[in-house]
Amino acid sequence: MKLRRLIASAAAAVMAFSASANSGYSHERADAADIPAVTFSNFDSRINGGEPVRGVDISSVISLEEAGMKFYDDNGKEQDIFRTLADHGVNYIRVRIWNEPHDDNGNSYGGGHSDLETAAKIGKRAAENGMKLLADIHYSDFWADPAKQTRPKYWQPHDHNKLKGEIYNWTSWVLKYLTENGSDIGMVQVGNETDCFFCGEKDMYKICDLFSGGEKAARDFDRNILIVHHFANAGNGHFGWYAQVMNECKLDYDVFAASYYSYWHGSLDNLKKTLTDIGNKYNKYVMVAETAYPYTDMDGDNFGNSVTSNHEGCEMKYPVSVDGQIKAVTDVFSTVADCNGHGIGVFYWEPAWLGIPDLSWNEQKQLWDRYGMGWATGYAREYDRDVKESGGSSFDNQAMFDFHGRPLESLDVFLNIYPQKKPAATTTTTTTTAATTTTTTTTEPFETREIILGDINSDGVIDVFDVISMRKALLSGSRSAEFDLNGDNEVGVADLVKLQRFILGNNDGDLAKKTITVKKNG
Repeated sequence: MKLRRLIASAAAAVMAFSASANSGYSHERADAADIPAVTFSNFDSRINGGEPVRGVDISSVISLEEAGMKFYDDNGKEQDIFRTLADHGVNYIRVRIWNEPHDDNGNSYGGGHSDLETAAKIGKRAAENGMKLLADIHYSDFWADPAKQTRPKYWQPHDHNKLKGEIYNWTSWVLKYLTENGSDIGMVQVGNETDCFFCGEKDMYKICDLFSGGEKAARDFDRNILIVHHFANAGNGHFGWYAQVMNECKLDYDVFAASYYSYWHGSLDNLKKTLTDIGNKYNKYVMVAETAYPYTDMDGDNFGNSVTSNHEGCEMKYPVSVDGQIKAVTDVFSTVADCNGHGIGVFYWEPAWLGIPDLSWNEQKQLWDRYGMGWATGYAREYDRDVKESGGSSFDNQAMFDFHGRPLESLDVFLNIYPQKKPAATTTTTTTTAATTTTTTTTEPFETREIILGDINSDGVIDVFDVISMRKALLSGSRSAEFDLNGDNEVGVADLVKLQRFILGNNDGDLAKKTITVKKNG
């Protein structure tokens, strides 16, 4: 992510937004049945248990919760955000990790703290909710991106070999600490958006030698952890060269990852060609490690937004709306799925990076300073000269939760990415304890038959093909009683969502056999 651009944009926008921002944003609800499905064909069963990565980066969430932010489920009931994400099909959490993001007195630099202890809290809660962790190690004390890759302050005197050794030791410690504190690590990212610039080094060949220290640490710790290298902008034409030099240096990694923000990074066709060529030529997996899109131009924390519908330098290819956000994210998944079998998934960047709703700028600033929930605190000035004062989130209008922590329909995108694992409960031996009988008093000819709730195509198995069949039926206007999966005597999107969650294993009550009475041949 081009952080310098974000910071400058947000700072410039502060005066343009009223301190009375409408945190009570409301919108016309999108229809989950209209979200197209994306299928990763011939997906490698060795990756993530055979499922594409349906990921989000929520690195700021602990600091937000400490400041008092609450999150809710689809029904408006307060719920752990990790549970809400899992309920919506998310199976991977990405978390950034900085070395020492505090001053000598322990004051946080902000950015969600992003120290190892915070990452461990996030990793543990992810694992408790069935989600794997991508450890995104920046090898910096603060934001690392194409604009700056500043060495951690305690590494700054080191020569090259000493630095490489510290990278090995730090990577080893990060993986050990996260694992011992309950994380289920599936991937480790050696550097963040390292576009020919890493840990203060600018020579790509020397960068590759530093990379190898992190790679060796990961292999020595657990050979099953996928090693990721992440670059920012496929539209700059340099990705092929990065991959070539990394191959010349015989780097030992698994995944070549890109950031892709459609308003900055060119066309999806270019992204697909770039990633496919690298996957084909070097036999690497590819993925998008960061993407996002705004659902509103409104501002929830009085800090200003880095991207809006009329922002200079942004090419808005979709409407700024929930439906536009849905389309933007679905298209990125579809593009990665179409990379000749090399694509493994997508991460959405900071879908919960909000402010505390309905507070003034001064009230927000006190929270940024105290809890580090914004992009920076004033304490970061000692490390990063671009920091002038504390600031909030310039991405809250690109979240997948509204300003009050309620999930948007765009979260349902993750429910529509396939293949998905089928839990044991989807067999034909489903319990009958919830069976009900529907009767009728009409004199027309009827028949009674037993069905398996959720087996929409009547093939005896509940799987992704039933989701596709049900979506088509709902779009065509069919409201058959056989589709009433939640027992509310109504047929609609809520039943489709229940079916999707059931297939993911996030069922809140098994589907069951059911006896229904219908017209003959009906």
